[in-house]
Amino acid sequence: MNMPFYERIIAFTNARLWRLTHVDILLLLALLILMTGGLSILYSASGQDIAMVERQVVRLSIGMVVCLILAQLPPKYMRRASPFLFIAIVGLLIGVLLFGVGAKGAQRWLQIPGGPRFQPSELMKIVMPMMVAWYFANRPLPPSLKEIVTVLVIIAVPSLMVAKQPDLGTALLVGVSGIFALFLAGIGWRYILGAAAAAPVAVYSLWHVMHDYQKQRVLTFLNPESDPLGSGWNIIQSKTAIGSGGLYGKGYLEGTQAQLNFLPESHTDFIIAVLAEEFGMVGCGLLMCAYLLVIARGLYIAANAEDNYARLLAGSITLTFFVYMFVNIGMVSGILPVVGVPLPLVSYGGTSIITIMATFGILMSIQTHKRAR
Repeated sequence: MNMPFYERIIAFTNARLWRLTHVDILLLLALLILMTGGLSILYSASGQDIAMVERQVVRLSIGMVVCLILAQLPPKYMRRASPFLFIAIVGLLIGVLLFGVGAKGAQRWLQIPGGPRFQPSELMKIVMPMMVAWYFANRPLPPSLKEIVTVLVIIAVPSLMVAKQPDLGTALLVGVSGIFALFLAGIGWRYILGAAAAAPVAVYSLWHVMHDYQKQRVLTFLNPESDPLGSGWNIIQSKTAIGSGGLYGKGYLEGTQAQLNFLPESHTDFIIAVLAEEFGMVGCGLLMCAYLLVIARGLYIAANAEDNYARLLAGSITLTFFVYMFVNIGMVSGILPVVGVPLPLVSYGGTSIITIMATFGILMSIQTHKRAR
């Protein structure tokens, strides 16, 4: 007797192979759809540079291997390691400030003797929600004011260290990943409203400690036409590309802004403008659907996690991934200042791809080890 279609899907996702390998097949399929679409966009955005696409494939493959390795590690071991990892990465961030490697006016990397350099702040994106989730794991929720203040200090210290490098985009993501875990712990509305009331003061204070180039980004966001051939060039060209795509776009490899090099950083931060010009609103909508599949599965895993640590960690990882997407699309379309956040799993990159895939390995671990019991 033939099984109904939905029962076949359930049977496929619960197959013994996936349980043994600790792979969440629905999340994996959503990621593969997103990465495949991203490679096709990158080919156009890079000016048909097949070598760049091949390098991206290698990086995505390394990220997938990292994802699958972390999926084998039970969450209880991650929980035990969380405070030690946090202390270690904070130590590396101190090392960056003291003797880090600089490039383009920023000091963000540590050089391994005889080996490559790496960016410790990328690791903090993973470790921060692990630390906050660990802190709340055995405490009654919602947290008290004392516990909230303690967590805010835990979040603020590495975030400020990353901002000092300077790397405002990564500092934002590090801070947000911890704030999401705090929010999911169930803080009261009076604290949320108090934070909202204090936000203008915080923004005013932040303005006075920002670097000149960071202030210029904000001013350009408010009025890009004030310097159309200078600081406003990127966003003006990006909005031109998005608007010219219309509903269905100009066609694959037919976008003028990217193909004629009017759009700077078309293969990294502004890659979605290439998609919008060539495939229009329909193409962007399909990409958003792929992202929503990933986010929906992550939220499902968080909602069904077996303890506070797993729930807070999974929820924070998923919502931070959403922030990646939202900030990039917002800055490319002109509704947010440019802060150098790539479009996750689509923009050309290295460390950020591996970091993101590592977080999905953690999500798979949370889901599959729970089912394995």
